[in-house]
Amino acid sequence: MGKFTKDMTFEEAIRSNPEVLKVLKKFNLGCIGCMGAQHESLEQGCNAHGLDVETLLKELNQLK
Repeated sequence: MGKFTKDMTFEEAIRSNPEVLKVLKKFNLGCIGCMGAQHESLEQGCNAHGLDVETLLKELNQLK
């Protein structure tokens, strides 16, 4: 699996690794069922929710 980047959509990230859902839940991001998840980048979603994208990426990129 490649590295997660801020430009990936939530849908791409979730499809690449099911463990992504656990990390998103930890950050209170309920991306499943959200219309924005298909088109919104990780950076856009974090900005919309007042989160630091680099913190999210650090955790996502620690997934195996």
